[in-house]
Amino acid sequence: MSKLDFKRVCVVTGSRADYGLLKLVMKNIKVDKELILQTVVTGTHLSSKYGSTYKEIESDGFRIDRKVKILSSDNSSRGLLKSMANCQIKFPSIFSELKPDLIIVLGDRFEIFAITTVALVACIPVAHLHGGESTEGAIDEAFRHSITKMSHIHFVANDVYRKRVIQLGERPSKVFNVGGLGVDCINSLRLIKRDELESNIGFKLKNKNLLITFHSVTLEDGSTKKQFVELLAALRPLKETGLIFTLPNADTDGLVIIKLINEFVSKSLNAIVFKSLGQLHYLSCMNQMDGIIGNSSSGLLEAPSLKIPTINIGDRQKGRLQASSVINCRPERSSIVKAIKKLDSKRFLVSLNKTVSPYGNGGASKKIVKIIKNLKSDGILKKQFFDLNK
Repeated sequence: MSKLDFKRVCVVTGSRADYGLLKLVMKNIKVDKELILQTVVTGTHLSSKYGSTYKEIESDGFRIDRKVKILSSDNSSRGLLKSMANCQIKFPSIFSELKPDLIIVLGDRFEIFAITTVALVACIPVAHLHGGESTEGAIDEAFRHSITKMSHIHFVANDVYRKRVIQLGERPSKVFNVGGLGVDCINSLRLIKRDELESNIGFKLKNKNLLITFHSVTLEDGSTKKQFVELLAALRPLKETGLIFTLPNADTDGLVIIKLINEFVSKSLNAIVFKSLGQLHYLSCMNQMDGIIGNSSSGLLEAPSLKIPTINIGDRQKGRLQASSVINCRPERSSIVKAIKKLDSKRFLVSLNKTVSPYGNGGASKKIVKIIKNLKSDGILKKQFFDLNK
């Protein structure tokens, strides 16, 4: 038996979004001679609708220990619940077979919440990454904080988030501010230059280009389609601007967005859509853009490190720490148009040089692995609520 209490470390990834952030953590676990990396892939990774992104994980040199299909074909709230139920049905046997000493999960997705409940009942310690954050416009907000309460070790991206996790009753000795993993990813990659990028993605960039990633607004019933139609109305007149769309997550009304994107792109010579660009091409595209538009966390977590401005639409990301490069606007055509015009403002463009990411300067992945190797498992499952008043 190794001297390490957490030798077999199982990383669970359910989408391209969390894998992009987890990849460096996985690499550092994989190359460590004292640790054993276990990789479990689920969610949209295994769906052709979303680009079968498990192939990217394999091409990055990781062995996938288990592929677990959980997604329902129904994109409604009822279908989402079926997908969560599938997690709770299938993952007990997965964890029983792999016998991990520690499970690593990231973020706030519904499948990650369901999988964490399985780990809790199975008495397997959980390390949660990027907890303490706030996204008031999505059900992810409640999922994230619930995952925090079911987890035993916490790796957060900022001291504000560390305080919030402690406020939820987690012991300070188990909450570590390691910085943002998105910053880590950018620092580790050699981004593709413009000419090669155009060749790789099959799209000639224009003098001005925008990257659009818009997800469902899950706490605003019936509002997703309305908001996205307003965004498309603001983009339609931009005939000389290159528009690069990426598809949304597998949330309620996600298929509505996909249909609208495909219809828009089919009628627009200056637009293209990708199921998944992959981390390298996504960040390389971002680096060539005049702006990011939508309501994706990547506009807040990664874009500021590249000093690329973000137009953040609506309330989906409300509550997250933001850099000065983020322009917030209402989910209405007039407000979005006004925000797009601000991207061309000389004063705003000059201010981008002073952009500072609130998520640190990198190094999070190595810090996480080092901390895991030094932690002891004694009594870790018996959590005492940490009361701020004491």
